Amino acid sequence: MRVDIWSDVVCPFCYIGKKRLEAVAKEAEIELEIHWHSYQLDPEAPQSQSISNTERLAQKYGRTLAEVEEMQRNIADMAKAEGIEFNWKHANSGNTFNAHRLIHLAQSKGLGNEAQEALFYSYMTQGLKIGERETLEDVAARIGLNPVEVDDLLDGNEFADFVEFDQEVAREQLKVTGVPFFVFDQRIALAGAQPRDVFLKVLEKAQQAPEPQTANTNQQDS
Repeated sequence: MRVDIWSDVVCPFCYIGKKRLEAVAKEAEIELEIHWHSYQLDPEAPQSQSISNTERLAQKYGRTLAEVEEMQRNIADMAKAEGIEFNWKHANSGNTFNAHRLIHLAQSKGLGNEAQEALFYSYMTQGLKIGERETLEDVAARIGLNPVEVDDLLDGNEFADFVEFDQEVAREQLKVTGVPFFVFDQRIALAGAQPRDVFLKVLEKAQQAPEPQTANTNQQDS
């Protein structure tokens, strides 16, 4: 089954949603053909942040540091239930444009899922600076991308138009305001890192539904 997913690599809900979808599909013995699409939560972000992620989120949402820390702990608990170690105290957010370009390069080689997983892991578990070239080169080497092609990518603008097109489709056609955002079999949309039973119901609908329909709930942001 084809599943198109709009996500950002610094969004913990996107990682959680990915893990839940994969687990449900495996249990239901449904083979997924995942197509990853770019969505930057903060297109104007610098390459790396000079303040902690907690401080950044407090400023972004107008919350106190204590409130953000509690929110991050809750997300970490949610992630842990899906087998994700979210080291939020060490996470260093940054501009994800080049990370998205790397995903598109990997996807052109049949390694899109591997790139997405490695970038999520690098940012959320290892605490690597997701906007730094060194991190992207490390991810690329880990999943077996050609280092020459990766250098050419990072030195130029290859796949930049893919990232921009994905975001244009999300904003103008799908009216996406947060990620993760899923489209199953190009017919059924689902927003947010929903519980596993919701994913199962949507997968079953996608297998059976003869007509386009939408299952849309609250979207998650980071």
